[in-house]
Amino acid sequence: MTFEEYRKYDALGLAELVRKKEITAAELVELAIIRAESVNPTINAIIHPLYDMAREMAEKASPESLFAGIPFLVKDLGLEVAGAPRSSGCRGYSDYVSKDDSYITRRFRQAGLSFLGKTNTPEFGLTPFTEPQLFGPTRNPWDIGYTAGGSSGGSAAAVAAGITPLATASDGGGSIRIPASCCGLFGLKPSRGRVSLGPQQGEGWSGAVMENCVSRSVRDSAALLDAIRGPEPGDPFILQAPEKPYLEVINEPPGKLRIGMSTAHTLGQEVEAECILAVEKAAKLLEALGHHVELAPLPYRREDLTETFLTMACGEAAADIEKLSEYLGRPARPGDVERSTWAMVMLGRSFSAKDYAFHRQKWNDISRRLGAFHQQYDLLLTPTVSKAPFRIGALQPTASEQRLLKIVAGLNLEGVLKARVGPLAEKIFSYIPYTALSNITGQPSMSVPLHWTEAGLPVGVMFAAPVAREDVLFRLAAQLEKAQPWMGKVPEV
Repeated sequence: MTFEEYRKYDALGLAELVRKKEITAAELVELAIIRAESVNPTINAIIHPLYDMAREMAEKASPESLFAGIPFLVKDLGLEVAGAPRSSGCRGYSDYVSKDDSYITRRFRQAGLSFLGKTNTPEFGLTPFTEPQLFGPTRNPWDIGYTAGGSSGGSAAAVAAGITPLATASDGGGSIRIPASCCGLFGLKPSRGRVSLGPQQGEGWSGAVMENCVSRSVRDSAALLDAIRGPEPGDPFILQAPEKPYLEVINEPPGKLRIGMSTAHTLGQEVEAECILAVEKAAKLLEALGHHVELAPLPYRREDLTETFLTMACGEAAADIEKLSEYLGRPARPGDVERSTWAMVMLGRSFSAKDYAFHRQKWNDISRRLGAFHQQYDLLLTPTVSKAPFRIGALQPTASEQRLLKIVAGLNLEGVLKARVGPLAEKIFSYIPYTALSNITGQPSMSVPLHWTEAGLPVGVMFAAPVAREDVLFRLAAQLEKAQPWMGKVPEV
């Protein structure tokens, strides 16, 4: 098999070839390794190669397992793979090696996946772009001068470049959907409680984080979620199992859906014309498919991000530093992490328990607001992000902001930081005015690759459904994929 032939198949397609004995899993792993060695020096998607592990797993994988030993990549954040590094983009964890698997990792093994490597992520997954100082930026295969998104940018870039047909991604504020949009992939964030984060975690970011994947085909994402969904002992959130496997659901028509659409910006800022165009084109396609689409008031508010979500994110960053301190056996210092991370840590430490609890209670207000929205509409359609992929470095702190962060960290000027955090936070939230709200509410949400700019950069559109209704999203995604196929669109890198 040539690389060009390999790239034509999704994960389930490759697994079927293994079952038919047209190729072996070991041969597929070698093809993936050759591709990784060829393209990874350019895009910097894989930071911890696990080639020998993948070879061993492929030899042992049953051809009758769901994925039959095909090559696979794991994001270097959250999930533990026994015997593999897990640095979380942080120099403080540069020598950390996982002792045990996460529950999801065990399910990956049972599904027959072969772990080819760990993929790049920003420090602690804190930014919607993947440019950690420890490993350097991941580059978008569609144009290497541009971002692959984040925090699952390494996974998305690797899949888009054809190294593996799918890879893990996690999402606490949009980190599955943002890189899916940037790299022309499908990405679905499951409902809170759909998969277990144990045993190392009970909940991530107060319940905002969920794990799944980025993939080229809808059916691969459906199959992987089928493989990893379901509770484990001690989980804090448990959802009723779906009536039937998602891999079956995608073969069913979605029916006529009532879809509320908005391109308004949560912070009142501008949304780029390409992102608006992507939504407008999606709306026309949806109407042609028989759905009802109408403009609806955006159910998100500015303070949902700039106060409620920000307080949680900074508090969790501060908690991450406490965990790092435990690992290091000493108090973590500013030099152990990036300056912008330390600024979030300082801000998180400046909040009181009352502040955190107050804003955590606000999650209920937001969830009730979205619950009311879905009494009228089956789905909410928005841009995934407010801009097409931007140049690498564009959202990094400027030189003057870096100097400020250095001074603030050195002198512990929390008061100064609080006064200046608004502009710094808005710089990030201006790019992601939609994604984080589904993390607060626990709703499932997906980014679908339906638009490319004239410059050839992908721009996704996003759908959010009521809690536990991944089935609605998968049915619609499969219909959109059939109506406007995207798997044949691949970057030339």
